[in-house]
Amino acid sequence: MGTPVVLVHCMLTLLFVVVVLHGLARDVRAPGPGCRDRADRLLHAAMAGAMAAMPWIHVRAGPAAMASGVFTVGAVWFLVPVGHRAVKGTAAMAHRLPHAAGMAAMAWMLRVPHPGTAPPHEHLGAASEYAAGPRALGTDPLHVHGGWAITLSLASCLLAYALWSLTRPMPSLRSAVSAGRRAAAATPSRHVTDGAMALGTAVMLVLPH
Repeated sequence: MGTPVVLVHCMLTLLFVVVVLHGLARDVRAPGPGCRDRADRLLHAAMAGAMAAMPWIHVRAGPAAMASGVFTVGAVWFLVPVGHRAVKGTAAMAHRLPHAAGMAAMAWMLRVPHPGTAPPHEHLGAASEYAAGPRALGTDPLHVHGGWAITLSLASCLLAYALWSLTRPMPSLRSAVSAGRRAAAATPSRHVTDGAMALGTAVMLVLPH
């Protein structure tokens, strides 16, 4: 990885660490959530931690496939209506779709590893095998079966959500302010954290990782 990419990864790592710490602080301030909320927070923390570590550690194919499966299950979890959320209809599903997209993006990144994740003493060998192998044979997942289409679609969805979430707590230019915007302004940290997480994930999708 070049120096600019390394710097971006450093900033993203710091971002994801802040997201994890914010989640832990929020759990301390608001203990005793329901089982589903607790699972949501656990999945978010696991994703942020994995994102922070991804650029710096080498994950072998077996563990990467297992972790990808876990995050795939996490994506499905955010899409399945359970309990009181089932009666909230479209609004609840729309709220959870971006989180499902984030989990799917994490699973996809683990499914399509990049040799830049290897430590320095392993990087040259991994990179040479990668250059002479999947790409040369035309079997690189990013170039078959719409791999790039999946990557860009996920990144676009996450970027759109990031912009929406980051601007949600901002003062409205209109005189009439909706109840949702007033609620967002009252608790801006949640929206900023969600937006920052989505933005960081979108950037990670298109960077070597």
